Amino acid sequence: MKDELNIPLFEMIICLSEAIDLISQEVNGHHKRVAYIANSIATEMGLSEQEQRDLIVAGALHDAGAFSLRERLNALEFEESCEYDQGEKSEHAEMGYKLIKRFKPFAKIAPLIRYHHVLWDGGKGAEIDGDAIPIGGHILHLADRVDVLINKKIDILNQKDDICRRIERESNEMFIPEAVEAFLSLSKKEAFWFNTTSSNLTRILAKKSGSERINLNLDGLLSLARLFSDIIDFRCQFTATHSSGVAASAEILAELAGFKRKECVMMKVAGYLHDLGKLAVPPEILNKPAKLTKREFNIIKQHPFYTYRILDRVNGLEEINHWAALHHERLDGTGYPFHYNEDYLPIGSRIMAVADVFTAVSEDRPYRKGMRKDKVLNILKDMSSESALDAEIVLIIEQYYDEINRVR
Repeated sequence: MKDELNIPLFEMIICLSEAIDLISQEVNGHHKRVAYIANSIATEMGLSEQEQRDLIVAGALHDAGAFSLRERLNALEFEESCEYDQGEKSEHAEMGYKLIKRFKPFAKIAPLIRYHHVLWDGGKGAEIDGDAIPIGGHILHLADRVDVLINKKIDILNQKDDICRRIERESNEMFIPEAVEAFLSLSKKEAFWFNTTSSNLTRILAKKSGSERINLNLDGLLSLARLFSDIIDFRCQFTATHSSGVAASAEILAELAGFKRKECVMMKVAGYLHDLGKLAVPPEILNKPAKLTKREFNIIKQHPFYTYRILDRVNGLEEINHWAALHHERLDGTGYPFHYNEDYLPIGSRIMAVADVFTAVSEDRPYRKGMRKDKVLNILKDMSSESALDAEIVLIIEQYYDEINRVR
């Protein structure tokens, strides 16, 4: 594709990392801290620059397969080796591996995520079923456990000795001794601890990572956005294909509305990303079979705001962000979360709003079956008559329903 975008890969990685941590304040920043600790241990051990950089990405995304708040909070519990349930801990690691490897540039990083809860167990953890476990997986395990020991309410230097003693006690049991030795050496440097808990950790990681100089073209961004949508949608069985359905519907709607090819692909990217903020919504709300309470609906209403703020940090993603994040705004200004009216809603955002409603009412939900064509069209036309949706976009759905629905 000739008229390309250049989107920084590192910024997209951090976007996804921060989105995964949205589920609770208790895990805020966990991924970035693990990325820094793992990279620092690898550097101290003399691993190659590529291995050091790989651990930044793996650390930033290591809990991508933990979909529920319970899973995330369980992952923050430090276990003694004798209490460690490796099977339970490896479930989200296995799912994270399966998701992350779908993005081709991350294929070699995925095994680090897969094995980041494997015990060293006196050397038995060097392989599983005949497959050698990469050293990076064991380093990631150690870095993960170091971070869960950090009490965010206590000055870091006043707890570092206790953290080191706890880690050293599990050397050769939970953790590979070489990595523990490197960590203990690092722990003598105050700067290591200050960086780990720094509010500027994103900038620190950017400097340590070679990926801040790697840009994604439009095809690469589309592939990565598809990974984002998998992680978003796999948390709820009833919306397991929602983002891909919205992406496909939005792309063909854009084409039928006269968008250029590049803009159609950008619209598909926006469709994949539009519900990124739903990573902040507990799965029990997403899966609830009954009507949501006012409190639960207020939680749901946060998600487009988070989508906007997360994507807003990425240079070059401004137009895609507006198309993605404003999908719950209405032409009459009564939507959410910004209450923009038609004067502030670009055609791309209007297309996304129609694609989202069209897909949502057409698919099964916990409280109802997917609706048939006549009912879907009635809902869309009613919403357009109420100045919620753009009537011209709804007319395109009506004229090309079967083709658009097949693509969805």
